[in-house]
Amino acid sequence: MNFKDLRKKPWFRFISNKYILISLVFAGWMFFLDTNSWFIHHELDQEVNELQDNKEYYQKEISKDKAVIEKLQDSVELEKFARQKYYMKRSDEDIYIIEYDTVN
Repeated sequence: MNFKDLRKKPWFRFISNKYILISLVFAGWMFFLDTNSWFIHHELDQEVNELQDNKEYYQKEISKDKAVIEKLQDSVELEKFARQKYYMKRSDEDIYIIEYDTVN
């Protein structure tokens, strides 16, 4: 097949059109090489999704902490929290911490 036969093909005539060539070069440039390329937008979208997930997680944690703070406004609950979390005791009490060895 020589070049003259190739030039008569309809797909070759379509691709060799200068407007099509310019459009293909422009699309390739915008898709791969530009600073606002699809790849950069894809990375930024992933980062935005990750940050939104972090935001949801921290909002849930904030709501849990607010519930704990609200609960600790009561002196009985505050004492219970201090005993469980920090092993605090009254002056006339002794605390024994029992740890179980869990071997499977």
